[in-house]
Amino acid sequence: MLIPALLVLSTAVMLRALAAKQLDRWNIAAPVLMVLCGVATALFANPEKLLELFDTEVAQHVAELILAMLLFVDATEVRGGRLWGHAPSLVARVLFLALPLSLGLAMLAGWAFFPDLPWPLLLIVACIVIPSDFAAAERVVRDKTLTPQVRSVLNVESGYNDGLVSPLFLFALILARSDNTANTAGKALATALPFALKAIVTGAVVGTAIGFLLFLAVRSGWTSGQGRRIALLTTPLLTYAATVAIDGNGFVACFVSGIAFRYVYRAFAARHLRTSDSPAREHFTRPSEDLRLLEEVTGILTMAMWFVVGAAAVVVASFGVEWQPIVFCLLALTVLRIFPVLVSLTRSRMPLRDRFLVGALGPRGTTSIVFGLLAINGLSGEESDLVLTLTVVCVLGSVALHGLGSTPLITRLMPPRAHRQPR
Repeated sequence: MLIPALLVLSTAVMLRALAAKQLDRWNIAAPVLMVLCGVATALFANPEKLLELFDTEVAQHVAELILAMLLFVDATEVRGGRLWGHAPSLVARVLFLALPLSLGLAMLAGWAFFPDLPWPLLLIVACIVIPSDFAAAERVVRDKTLTPQVRSVLNVESGYNDGLVSPLFLFALILARSDNTANTAGKALATALPFALKAIVTGAVVGTAIGFLLFLAVRSGWTSGQGRRIALLTTPLLTYAATVAIDGNGFVACFVSGIAFRYVYRAFAARHLRTSDSPAREHFTRPSEDLRLLEEVTGILTMAMWFVVGAAAVVVASFGVEWQPIVFCLLALTVLRIFPVLVSLTRSRMPLRDRFLVGALGPRGTTSIVFGLLAINGLSGEESDLVLTLTVVCVLGSVALHGLGSTPLITRLMPPRAHRQPR
């Protein structure tokens, strides 16, 4: 099964690479293609063996590393180089008002559809279905039809929300595990809090150190363009490994490391550009070039994740899907996201149409997949099966709604040349 799956996966990635522009013109994003290939491959496999493959420690660690790299990329790639983007007040509203409200509403909806679930599991489900990730609709944050304000809010929010939700998810998973010794919320919090604190410290130290060392290497001319790219590719892996080695939360650490690295490296680079005429100064003017290798490797790994989702969909379909997970995920992808965003942006200067787009254009992707895999490996029995079903239904629903529907929605709601209009 492994070799045929690898053959199909590599062929699909190759086809996507060779026809990327044409597939974009046809509104066929990479996740759509990879999901279809995963489905086609899994149709010829044993569903029970596939389920055993998903519920393994290896699959869990691979997924963790992919999310760690994505979190680092998100933290270092905010458009415009600002910590909170071009619209910090709007981003704060969405992250600190809309996100908690969405999580709370998702827990209430989960209780309504699955009344027998304990509240820690409801919180796990909410953490899986709520955080947005533009892997399913990457073109949205680059669509010039949208106003710069909308693109900035979407980009910064999607980069930060999974880092903010990660400690909450870990807390709920510790409390929900059948083999845990923290059978109360207080004990679970006491277990999760040191994980988060270690992650914050480790991420800040590693990100700061590597940012400063890379600055020194570039200034002195010791490194090359390839060396800078390899250094950035290695940074999230080093951060994750160092944090997990001391029993910290690797996700939070990579998120913090990315923020620290970007701030330190750009601060020293900007100061050097103002005060120096060194021949090496030209290397500080293209930070996006240094991130290219990390972005491309992460992109390939993300496509593999979508392939796995397609295969998982066959497993879920073979066991049957009731109506409750479908309706719940549909609500999570629409009402439970749009309503809190509209509430959080009330009385802001953003037009109502743009507020609606910020709420509607919130795809689910790699974060949901990784949190789902972690929960599947941490839970057992019917609870694990339910999490698998909800993860697959939510992500596939997002591929359909956001991967295929984002461009038509933007075209319908936005006037021509909207990006040239004043904010």
